[in-house]
Amino acid sequence: MTTERTDPDKASGSGGHDEASAKDGDEASTKDGDGGGSSKDQAGAPASAGSKPDRWAAFGPAPEPVPTWYGRLGRRLGRLLIHEWTLAALGSLALAVLMTWPTLWYARHTLPQDYWDPSLQAWQMAWSGHILLTDPTQLWHANAFYPERWSFAFSDTLLGYAPAGMIGTGPEAALIRYNIMFVLAHALATFGAYVLARQLGAGRIGAAVAGVSYTYAPWLLAQAGHLHVVSNGGIPLALAMLARGHGWSLRHGYRPERRHDGWVYAGWLVAAWQLSLGFGIGLVFAYVLAGAVVVAAVIWYAKRIFWRLKRPFGQRLFVADLIGGLIFAGVGVLMAIPYFTVTQLHPNAERTIGDIAVFSPPASGFVTAPAESRLWGGLHEGARALLPWHPEMTLLPGFVLYALAIGGLFFSIWTVRQRLLLLAGVLVTMALSMGTEFFGGHFTYAPLFDHLPGWSGIRTPGRLMLWATLLLGLLAAGAVSAFARRVREISAERIPSWPSPWLRLATLVPLLLVVAEGTNTTPHPVVPPQPAAMRAVDGPLLVLPSGQNHDQPIMLWSTTRFQQIVNGGSGFTPRQLDDVRRVTMTFPDQTSVDYLRTLGVRNVLVMRDQIVGTPWEISVDAPLDGLGVTREEMGSTVVFRL
Repeated sequence: MTTERTDPDKASGSGGHDEASAKDGDEASTKDGDGGGSSKDQAGAPASAGSKPDRWAAFGPAPEPVPTWYGRLGRRLGRLLIHEWTLAALGSLALAVLMTWPTLWYARHTLPQDYWDPSLQAWQMAWSGHILLTDPTQLWHANAFYPERWSFAFSDTLLGYAPAGMIGTGPEAALIRYNIMFVLAHALATFGAYVLARQLGAGRIGAAVAGVSYTYAPWLLAQAGHLHVVSNGGIPLALAMLARGHGWSLRHGYRPERRHDGWVYAGWLVAAWQLSLGFGIGLVFAYVLAGAVVVAAVIWYAKRIFWRLKRPFGQRLFVADLIGGLIFAGVGVLMAIPYFTVTQLHPNAERTIGDIAVFSPPASGFVTAPAESRLWGGLHEGARALLPWHPEMTLLPGFVLYALAIGGLFFSIWTVRQRLLLLAGVLVTMALSMGTEFFGGHFTYAPLFDHLPGWSGIRTPGRLMLWATLLLGLLAAGAVSAFARRVREISAERIPSWPSPWLRLATLVPLLLVVAEGTNTTPHPVVPPQPAAMRAVDGPLLVLPSGQNHDQPIMLWSTTRFQQIVNGGSGFTPRQLDDVRRVTMTFPDQTSVDYLRTLGVRNVLVMRDQIVGTPWEISVDAPLDGLGVTREEMGSTVVFRL
């Protein structure tokens, strides 16, 4: 049977104080009050109507002031501003601004790391916001990759950021929007991991170490150009909310008196929002939640059968999980349908185990930092050169984090069993992160790839290191929390019982070291400005030259009018776009013009400043006799009207 525990916060809370105050107030009004009862003289007899008032009554207790509504509101706001969660959120935001600097300083003109994938993702947010305001039925049929259908599902969509995409129009607004969300994503990741560690039982400094190490691990610096990877804060935040709603923590176990179905609803909604940002990170999260549900169901039935409990978790909690789980599953199904449709229309979009092998990192990747790491980037240049594809194979979570996690195996607030479980989770996720490099993946990655729906869509197994980083952070939080607790015990033995400045500083050293190891040298290149022709020429149109890296900024340029464009860049290249790029290498000639007309293309834009050394450098000024095509100069762009 479940033993009910007394909540220390409730037992020592304000309830007893209020009762005592009320009792004292009643006694005071009985002894000293004269407003509601009959007045008496000093002898206790009733005073006559003509008797003089008692001079000494002026020295009686003053009536308690009745707080005004604005006074109560001010006190509530004051308590809110100094609440732990408020301070944690503000601290996470301030740290995000500093650690991603100068992202916000040049938000109108630059993008972090490069302007290829970030341009694509800036377009994604702009498109989702635009189309949901104008014609939601066409959400998945984007203006890029014309005349393809379902083109918005060619890569992760960041659909959860659509509300931000509804603000502003054009490339400049898209850049500002992207950079703001980039910084906020870092802040949410830090806050979410902090809240999760606190809910599981870690102290404040330990939880801060978990939050910072989860967000600014050196390996994540190589993912600065992938907003869908950086946007992972919903994972720990949803787990923290679900754990809080179920009254469960790692340190204290299950406490039914702390259950709250409201937190359960909130946790499932945050999880659904995280899934809407993309399956690259969200798919594994969905399987983790599914595994947690299975474990909870087994425990539920075990308690009913062996402990004879009719409702081990409570009926309201069960309903909250049922409704929340259905919402999460519904979002997953609605998001998955377009992707399954794309794989049917484009078989080359589905990954093979050979594709996974190309991006599978060796074990040396776990101690190799990316070039963006300020501390280790230069020192690890030789080690990176040995990796086949170092942007996805440098998986160092931090040497400081390694050291703290190892220390957490021997000195921690977690029990030995809990430490071993966390260690097992780290080892399993690191083995999965190696893809086919861990004994060919036959016992780890390959079974998941072959049998779990959607797993074949994950191209880069190294991103599973996100889970190993979170678990390492929890191990480190246990060690730092135990250290901080020991410092408090030492300070309590001092006379006076107050820690010296050196003791206080010692508790912050692990956090400062983790922050220092997460500093970066991420470049912020200037995005090519939008050509005037993109604001004036109607679609469908093709911009030359066309290629994966060329087309992603073109998608960003189209956010002014969202005219249909043949160009597009994503996780795979449709065969029709391959054909367009191949045929138009000789544009303008009869073959390419006829082919584009069959596709419905009306205009072709050739960028003079990008065609040096290409066939178009000569053909752009070739005669157009007999083609039925007109040519117009518009700035540095040549516009061909078909």
